[in-house]
Amino acid sequence: MTGGEATRRDGTAPEDERVPEDERAPEVDQAPEDEQPPEDEQPPEDEQAPPEPGGLRALAALLRPRVSPGQLIGGLLCLLLGFAVAAQVGSTERDTTFATARQDELVGILGDLGQRSERLRGDLRDLEETKARLERDAEGGTALEEARERATTYGLLAGTLPAEGPGIELRIDDPGRGVKALNLLDAMEELRDAGAEVIQVGDVRVGVDTHFLDDRDGILVDGRLLTAPYRFLAIGDPHTMTTALTIPGGLVRTLEGAGARVLISRRAKVTVGAVRSP
Repeated sequence: MTGGEATRRDGTAPEDERVPEDERAPEVDQAPEDEQPPEDEQPPEDEQAPPEPGGLRALAALLRPRVSPGQLIGGLLCLLLGFAVAAQVGSTERDTTFATARQDELVGILGDLGQRSERLRGDLRDLEETKARLERDAEGGTALEEARERATTYGLLAGTLPAEGPGIELRIDDPGRGVKALNLLDAMEELRDAGAEVIQVGDVRVGVDTHFLDDRDGILVDGRLLTAPYRFLAIGDPHTMTTALTIPGGLVRTLEGAGARVLISRRAKVTVGAVRSP
């Protein structure tokens, strides 16, 4: 069959060569050019619909700063890191000072350091010597003070130094001459037993070897004649010594039995001026 026969006279293709309806391209209705509105009839630009503002709002929302705790912490860490870097840079610059110095400069620096070290060693030696001297002086002063205290104690016990302090005065009147040397010895022993540190009888300082003897004119104390009234000065605790002398059957009772009159006076300050020859 020729090409002219393949097409019907009415311009249609045979049925077996037609395209199915569901595969055909859709027809687009286009208005003819003569039906388009003329340009002068279109609305002006200012009357056209405004652009959708959704895009600007989205852009502004993206550009708006948002600060969160994580961002603050990150910023603080960056700040600290910056300080650390700056400090490290300064330290590196200082450390490179000697690395970039000339040989003569390094020699001068070493010489200056050596002189300073020698001066410091000398100061240290001086301080150590001063410390040792002060320690010796302190030890010597302490020993000297102890020696002085011992000398004072021994001088008081031996009766070679005057003394003063709280104590009592014991006065014994003997109008009937009934008081004997033994009575005065008992008085001295009672005072010592009561804690008397220093004792004076008349103008005689009592010592470790003091003795009493009867004499027709009075009583001899260490070879000195004493006459009534007999006067004792004793340094110690006034209450204790007074109690020891006035106990029932004690010294006061014995002296009163011999016809003597006894007077005990407590004093805040008793001065013992008599001393013994060394």
